[in-house]
Amino acid sequence: MNINLTMFGQLIMFAMFTWFCMKFVWPPIVIAMEERKKRIESGLLAAERGRSEQEEAQIKAQEMINQSKDQAADIIINATRQALNMIEDAKNVALKEAGKVKAQAQTQLEQDTIQTRNELKNQVSDLVMQGVSAVLAKEVDAKVHQQMLGKLSQSLS
Repeated sequence: MNINLTMFGQLIMFAMFTWFCMKFVWPPIVIAMEERKKRIESGLLAAERGRSEQEEAQIKAQEMINQSKDQAADIIINATRQALNMIEDAKNVALKEAGKVKAQAQTQLEQDTIQTRNELKNQVSDLVMQGVSAVLAKEVDAKVHQQMLGKLSQSLS
């Protein structure tokens, strides 16, 4: 065998193998690589979009949290105002009721005072009448008269 012929045969065989690979093997590999490249690119784009959407969502979430905090603060302030108003209203109602009760007590006290004075007047009148009756029943004597007035003053005490 001749080395040239072997080399030439190997060259032809290599050329046919290269042609066969280029015709049948290489195109599916290139197509698969292109598809994979496209998938990787779309995945990277989707990841980038996802990252930007995540940042936007975090910003929106922070804004919503801040709004919620503001609303909560407003609600607390309004509740505090309402509580203070309710306390003030309750104080006013209590003061009015206390005034009414005081007025009723004052009226009752005045009525009791008037009634007691009338009773005392009646008792004093009765005692005076008894004293006058006793004086008239006896002779008008200065000594007896002094004794009766002493007894009368003791009964009043």
